[in-house]
Amino acid sequence: MNNNGKDRWVFAYGSLMWRPGFEYEEVQTARLYGYHRALCVFSPNYRGTHAKPGLVVGLDAGGSCIGKAFRLHLSNVDQVQAYLDERELLTGVYDCKDMTLALTNGSQVLAYGYVVRRSHELYTGKLTPNEASQFILGRAGRTGTCLEYLENTVAHIEELGIDGGDLRQVLDLVQDKNAV
Repeated sequence: MNNNGKDRWVFAYGSLMWRPGFEYEEVQTARLYGYHRALCVFSPNYRGTHAKPGLVVGLDAGGSCIGKAFRLHLSNVDQVQAYLDERELLTGVYDCKDMTLALTNGSQVLAYGYVVRRSHELYTGKLTPNEASQFILGRAGRTGTCLEYLENTVAHIEELGIDGGDLRQVLDLVQDKNAV
């Protein structure tokens, strides 16, 4: 581990990649083993409503996930943790967890990130791309539309050189349906 007992890192795999909302010292591409990115979380606040929840990504068990690792300023570690907990733990669908990341420079760092709680009522389980698209199209909440969220997430995944996979397939479906 390359944490020197001081550095604190945060792992981003969804909207934190393109809208972290906090200052940081550096950002690197990182891989997390044991979890994968999936559209598996209903969003009744940020990207939908309680009557029409949107759909966002979560870190679900199995596989691996490439995202961004943010190294925090030592002076604001507690402040960032409080901000992220307020943002990510609003509904209780995520747990904050320490995790080991492999950075592209070959080093490993200890980070924290947010993983989905499969027992939570907002966890969708595995949806087909067609099922997922139904919770994207026309859904919006206090931070914007699900379509904008998915477009930004896919763009940032692909910017990292990653195939958008299921998320790209859902985005293509939604864009096709939206064009009709």
